Amino acid sequence: MLADRERAHAPSDADIRAWCAACDTDSHADDLIASSRNAESMFVEWQRKQRTGLRRLQDSYRERYSETTHFRVYSPDIVPGFVQTPAYATALLSSITAFRQIPDDVSEAVAARTRRSQIVHDSHRRFALIIEESVLRYRIGDAATMAGQLGHLLSVMSLPTVSLGIIPFAAPRPMWPLEACYIFDDRLVQVELLTTDVTLRAPTEIATYLAAFAELHKLAVYGNDARDLITSAIASFKDA
Repeated sequence: MLADRERAHAPSDADIRAWCAACDTDSHADDLIASSRNAESMFVEWQRKQRTGLRRLQDSYRERYSETTHFRVYSPDIVPGFVQTPAYATALLSSITAFRQIPDDVSEAVAARTRRSQIVHDSHRRFALIIEESVLRYRIGDAATMAGQLGHLLSVMSLPTVSLGIIPFAAPRPMWPLEACYIFDDRLVQVELLTTDVTLRAPTEIATYLAAFAELHKLAVYGNDARDLITSAIASFKDA
């Protein structure tokens, strides 16, 4: 009941713009409106989103994905979901299920993620993926799983819809490693923390992540240089 009363008394967009005008802070109006509209959904605990397992969570992103044409993803620790193999996704989601102590529907969740990943073949969309070299080395699953996953990266990076950049260990770091983030066009940023899924819609926050992504892009290598990093990592797993 309290939440309902709070929503009923939330300021309208016009109220916020009028207040900003009165305070001579018009430049803050769009950010405040975005925060007001999305106050309840901005920070959502993973425990709440995953309490029934992981399949429903995978399916919950379908609308967001269908509305997006330009995806920008930065990941410092795991292969982005768009380009995960079923074996890699199984290992990853199994570890999440065990850690969260939630119902085990990993096989269904992997199937849902795999179906959703077909979007990378849609010629009307673009995927700019930046990962740290550590992603190639962190062992998610066994050595065969990692070798297969990295081989898949070699395949998908040749797709016309996908740009894959890898930031080498030895790259100078004017931009430090960040938390995993997913940028959907220029309208929404999803940031993944250990306990919370954060959704940002305020224009200045989105602009900050876009600027950070541009800096990370400068640090990454592409094409043959990226392939060399991947093939080197594959060799290390085959020797394991």
